[in-house]
Amino acid sequence: MGQLRDIMTQQVAYVTPQDNVYEVANLMKQHNVGMIPVVENGALQGVITDRDLVLRCIAERQPNSLRASDIMTSNPVTGHPDMSVAEASQLMAQHQIRRLPVVDNGQMVGVVAIGDMAVREPFSDQAGQALSNISEPSKPQM
Repeated sequence: MGQLRDIMTQQVAYVTPQDNVYEVANLMKQHNVGMIPVVENGALQGVITDRDLVLRCIAERQPNSLRASDIMTSNPVTGHPDMSVAEASQLMAQHQIRRLPVVDNGQMVGVVAIGDMAVREPFSDQAGQALSNISEPSKPQM
């Protein structure tokens, strides 16, 4: 069974807590990602998703000069490099997240997304199961 170190993305774009949300959005566009970690001195402080930008910034009419620390999710769910892919997919499903920061000895070392699991044959079933537990049909109120 594979470990996260085998499939994680190691070169991850990130911002510091003092960077503004414009920089976060710019990095998401530049790297075509939906989550940017907030890192200080190598340690993960939080994460900002594209959904966070919309709900905590744009929908609230906040300026794009707002700091990353103002809208980040603090204390995010994390994995570790030696965690099995199966454990990670269960963790992601349990917490309904699509991206899992990977931390080793207090330092951020990578990110694993459901897509990382899905494109690797031995793990595609785990990715599918995690995604089915994460994705629930929305029931918008009209």
